[in-house]
Amino acid sequence: MLIRNRRRSECSHSEITPPEVYARRREFLRAGVGLGAGLALGGLGMALPASAALRGFPLEFEGSDYSTDESKTAYDEITSYNNFFEMGPGKSDPKTYADQLKTDPWTITVDGLCENPGEYAVEDFISPWSLEERIYRMRCVEGWSMVIPWIGFELNRIIEKAQPRGGARYVAFESIYDPDNLRGQRRRRGSSGGLEWPYTEGLRLDEAMHPLTILAVGLYDEVLPNQNGAPIRVVVPWKYGFKSIKSIQHIRFVEDQPPTLWNQAQSDEYGFYSNVNPDVDHPRWSQRTERRIGEFRRRRTEMFNGYADEVASLYEGMDLTRYI
Repeated sequence: MLIRNRRRSECSHSEITPPEVYARRREFLRAGVGLGAGLALGGLGMALPASAALRGFPLEFEGSDYSTDESKTAYDEITSYNNFFEMGPGKSDPKTYADQLKTDPWTITVDGLCENPGEYAVEDFISPWSLEERIYRMRCVEGWSMVIPWIGFELNRIIEKAQPRGGARYVAFESIYDPDNLRGQRRRRGSSGGLEWPYTEGLRLDEAMHPLTILAVGLYDEVLPNQNGAPIRVVVPWKYGFKSIKSIQHIRFVEDQPPTLWNQAQSDEYGFYSNVNPDVDHPRWSQRTERRIGEFRRRRTEMFNGYADEVASLYEGMDLTRYI
């Protein structure tokens, strides 16, 4: 069963935004354009001001053909029940310690096997005129899910501008490393509860190029909250949520499959591909059903999280009980 709705949003968000807020936002955008015009990666377009300047201002976007028509999870639940181990292992830790994440200024390095490497401020990395709302269902391995209205743009736009070389087969991502401020990063691998920081993830190049894969900079018409991966994160809706790395600072094109944090920590539980497959149980629980946050009843888990029509062809010929 498909969980997407091939309709574009008919609602203009400028019509429901308070006029005085909307007008002030335009002033900020004009200021950002004046500072950042011509600096965007390979001509991506006009620049957003730094993430701190956007807080409290609605984001302008278009609807997306890929959005699900399922009921959205409430904003308070999306922003208060999170996995973000840099701030602690508890689901409420990210919101409690969100102020530990320093997002301004923020730079993103693009390098590796590509023709156009560079280092960019986040405001020069994204274009407000190409943002879309993508209402995606997101699945966590612990058996819970959410429906989140992300604001972002397709990752393939950055990849096309970077121009990967012929030997590039994977895209590797690296998150922020700041143990002085992020309490969860003070415990290293080998210590109790420690992980191999910084957080690393990776996608096959064709997965990263797929139009479902986006870089998100907001949700629910607002700039991305710290606990949800500010100022910019990856979203891959047909995979388990831990593949959608938060607060990215490094994108690298590589030939070999890159190491990833959870695969290094527990390779028998977290495979590199991590596609949602209800027929493959996690070693400690079943994946056949899930509970939507905010609901009590459980739902049947769908193959590829309901996006099989879009992405199944990427894995043709692969044993999806083995390559998990």
